[in-house]
Amino acid sequence: MKKVTVVIVGGGGRGTIYAKHILEMRDKVEVVAIAEPREYFRNRIGDMFNLPPYRRVCDWRELIAMGKIADAVVIATQDRYHLEPALAFAEQKYHIMIEKPIAPTAEDCRKIVNTANANGVMMAVCHVLRYSNYTRKLKELINDGVIGKVMTVQHLEPVGHWRYAHSYVRGNWRKTEESSSILLAKSIHDLDWISYIVDSECDSITSYGSLMFFTPENRPEGAADRCLECPLEKECAYSAPRFYINRIRQNIKGAYVESVVENPTEERMLEALKTSPYGRCVFACDNDVVDHQVVNMEFKNGATAVFTLAGCSKYGDRRTTVFGSKGELFGDGNKLFYYNYLNGETRDIEIPPCNPTDNHGGGDYNLLESFTKAIAENDPSYIVTGADVSLKTHIEVFAAEKSRLEKRLVKLEEMLN
Repeated sequence: MKKVTVVIVGGGGRGTIYAKHILEMRDKVEVVAIAEPREYFRNRIGDMFNLPPYRRVCDWRELIAMGKIADAVVIATQDRYHLEPALAFAEQKYHIMIEKPIAPTAEDCRKIVNTANANGVMMAVCHVLRYSNYTRKLKELINDGVIGKVMTVQHLEPVGHWRYAHSYVRGNWRKTEESSSILLAKSIHDLDWISYIVDSECDSITSYGSLMFFTPENRPEGAADRCLECPLEKECAYSAPRFYINRIRQNIKGAYVESVVENPTEERMLEALKTSPYGRCVFACDNDVVDHQVVNMEFKNGATAVFTLAGCSKYGDRRTTVFGSKGELFGDGNKLFYYNYLNGETRDIEIPPCNPTDNHGGGDYNLLESFTKAIAENDPSYIVTGADVSLKTHIEVFAAEKSRLEKRLVKLEEMLN
């Protein structure tokens, strides 16, 4: 099998995760260039692969100007910066692995998908939950008829109070206009996963949700605009210093900390919290995305599903029950159980182990492996999140937001024009 070459566009949290996994499979795939405007993140990936200076560029347009220098591109920029590079690399016939969402609007999603298809390039959208060892096992059991017909699915994503505050109150995804709805930015994973499990196209959808808690009206009396100046900081569950400083002390310096300050130390973090958006009181921000949402789905095969997003929650794994005509499967991404209606027995289902550094149960690694296999063998069947499949998922999300805003049931056929 030939070695696949890749360029990475966007060296932040997701770009770095994929770069690290590429190191683990370096006999099959190699990074040959990185485009990232921030020097620290650009050089971190550049150093991983000993890239020469001219292959460490600030702007993806510099890579386009070099001509086609690799088989594929990994696009891991902020959501609103996907469109231009995706179109440009597709025109140069790079195969594309792109972070979800494809783009913040249905129109831009269609542009990217149509351009990829027109140029005959393979495209994998990073719906990593489909690729996890847990999902693969669950899907295998459903396909084998273990629970009979899938009747309905109940699926919960507890985002975590601190994680929600970081990304959707203080952070880059706090404003719909600057990013997208939280359903698109965060939980498109989940609607995509549900559709994959049900194995049918969504026919109609309703959704409810609002920004209920993280508003100025709920600001405690006496609270300051910034946590470092606030007399209530020690009794607040959303204290920025407590969250970020504790993570540094525990040597947990991943994307949540590095998005506030590069190469973090306690001193640098405290300085950053004096001025950066991440030091603000959660009741004194300019956020507008919802902090809780439910989505109800009806599929063409008659099955139904309900998805719940909880911003105010204990951080944890997604929890799911798939109700079938013969039994149930329920789990949390790590553990899976089967209940048999006939004999009333419950048994554990063994899930193959995955890389402990993969936060998506093997999904990140398996996605990358499937994408590179598809390229090496010229076989798109390895990709279960292709362009056309993912476009349908995105349309479901746009339909759910239309339902929430207009307070009505939306038929998916409405969204096709």
